[in-house]
Amino acid sequence: MSKFDFEHDIDIAWCPGCGNFPLRMSIIKALNELGLDPTQVVFSSGIGQAAKMPQYIDANYFNGLHGRGLSVAVAIQAANPSLTVIAEGGDGDMYGEGGNHFIQNIRRNPNITHIVHNNMIYGLTKGQGSPTSPRDLVTPIQVDGVVNEPFNPMAVALSMGATFVARAFTGDSERTKEIIKAAILHKGYAIVDIFHPCVTFNKVNTFAWYKNNTYWLEDDYDPSLLTNAMAKALEVQKFPLGILYEVKGKPTFDDNLNVYHEDKSPIITRKRDIANVNRLLK
Repeated sequence: MSKFDFEHDIDIAWCPGCGNFPLRMSIIKALNELGLDPTQVVFSSGIGQAAKMPQYIDANYFNGLHGRGLSVAVAIQAANPSLTVIAEGGDGDMYGEGGNHFIQNIRRNPNITHIVHNNMIYGLTKGQGSPTSPRDLVTPIQVDGVVNEPFNPMAVALSMGATFVARAFTGDSERTKEIIKAAILHKGYAIVDIFHPCVTFNKVNTFAWYKNNTYWLEDDYDPSLLTNAMAKALEVQKFPLGILYEVKGKPTFDDNLNVYHEDKSPIITRKRDIANVNRLLK
């Protein structure tokens, strides 16, 4: 139990064995070990089994439209930069419906953490191929197998200038927790793509498959070099896990907002001048 756990029993609408369960514990432990105040933590999510995650953590959350978790998260953080803001959802939600928000918000470098549950399938809407589904994966919709090339979120994030790019696997909850902690502490946009199985709709990319087709970065790996990171991001025979890239010191979205140049107080705490509002409306 931690202050981010609900004190009463809750009905969690995930299938037994779903990778969301260990990921929930990794997130809760990360928040708890960082000593964060639950009243100052906000989750923003879209639609999907992964996007239900904030409903099972005792903190603030906004659950919105499919693919819009990132845009809402950026607005929340801009209105109150003192908050810890986490955008959270699945690979379909964030890379499919939310793909444009994913790309554009990397450019803005908002000070948020972006957690993506990557099970390579649409797990809420009965198992269609998602942007990260491997070629030839047979689904109820792609009966002859997926024909599209899988989306590479790590390579895209790096090419767009993301300041923190990492990948984890729920099969190692301890290292996943540490990566989430590092992402939250990072000042700027931090994406953590997290592999985990969908035990109901993806019978190929199982827990064992992820374990056999991933490896953790070596201890001497240097995440400050973009060339190293891109080379690792392009490895798809075996996927590297860990912090692929981190660069510090780049101005964040709220750093660049004129409204914070002189007054550092959150916008939401400022007293409104009705005369100014009336002039604006006029």
